[in-house]
Amino acid sequence: MDRGAEFRRWKAQCLGKSDLSRKGSVDEDVAELVQLLNGREEFFTTSSCSGRILLLDGSINGFEVQKQNCCWLLVTHKPCVKDDVIVALKKAHGDAVLKFEPLVLHVQCRQLQDAQLLHSVAIDSGFRNSGITVGKRGKTMLAVRSTHGLEVPLSRKGKLMVTEEYIDFLLEIANQKMEENKKRIERFYNCLQRALERETVTGLHPKEKVIEKNNSYSHKKKRNREKTRGECVTKENYKELENDDDPGIGVTVFPEDY
Repeated sequence: MDRGAEFRRWKAQCLGKSDLSRKGSVDEDVAELVQLLNGREEFFTTSSCSGRILLLDGSINGFEVQKQNCCWLLVTHKPCVKDDVIVALKKAHGDAVLKFEPLVLHVQCRQLQDAQLLHSVAIDSGFRNSGITVGKRGKTMLAVRSTHGLEVPLSRKGKLMVTEEYIDFLLEIANQKMEENKKRIERFYNCLQRALERETVTGLHPKEKVIEKNNSYSHKKKRNREKTRGECVTKENYKELENDDDPGIGVTVFPEDY
């Protein structure tokens, strides 16, 4: 089967399925971005979460709470207040953990060059833990992620181990991270719009712009990042990105069974 036709088939199948997430719909803060991507012939989203604050009750395996085997006491995609957490903690019987999880967005791309462009925009928008996976069947996936999360245990076997003042302090941090996450989503949307408009105007695919015979992906990524950085990184957000707690820029391209 023609690769383009196969990609269109995958896209139709994915977008035609019911939303099986807990919420059952796309989060409001990421809806425009998802619509923009799905409206393009070279992309479609397979899953998304705009970012959330949640309180989980379960067992802790090592340093991480296992979400599959625990109870969700509280989840919100908006800023959270202490009273809601205190009420939810009364239902805890195990080890309650407060978490903030930033945006996670998975996008299947028509070909690697499309993923490279999207990856460059994601990196320059603050999602510095983003990466590309190329599957054995030719599926090219981009995961848009950052690492400014938060995970703090609050109770042990149902007993609260911290003060309400400390919970208030944690929520202040979580809400700040939620606000920064929203800014990055908006930045990503605006930068992506400009990058796609530029590709449409020039009529050139990213792979046609590299003329070196032995070009590597790292060189290509640098070119794309330089091209988008002037528009994506402004005086307002440059300091935020420089002070970001993400560990750095990285991309992974490796075979995966799909």
